[in-house]
Amino acid sequence: MSATGYQTLLDCRRRSRYLRQHGFTIDEIAVILVLDHPATPLRLYRHAAGLTAAQVVNVFHRLADTAGAGLRESRLFDYENWPKAGRRPSPYTLHLLARIYGTQPSCLLTPAMLATYAPRDQYALRRTDA
Repeated sequence: MSATGYQTLLDCRRRSRYLRQHGFTIDEIAVILVLDHPATPLRLYRHAAGLTAAQVVNVFHRLADTAGAGLRESRLFDYENWPKAGRRPSPYTLHLLARIYGTQPSCLLTPAMLATYAPRDQYALRRTDA
């Protein structure tokens, strides 16, 4: 991680911890973080939740009932770097990550990112009861 990237991480963690202590929701914190940091929503939601990549991977495996093959930290970073680099997450993966972060799957994507999914997947990602 570059020095700039590490400083961004530390700033996001500090601010999200402060905002959570003052009653802000994860969604509200992510909106605040996006104002100052040009990262993808998926990465900012992880920072807003105050979770490390290792913590996300562990919870993901518990929810998906997998043992290591479901998600690795490097793949999570690929998802967080998409669409400029990396790899697009599946709708299933987005649903699990949204559960981990306490939000809706569509919140983890920009409208342009959501538009890259098939119409039926867009519908499933926008649903709030899924």
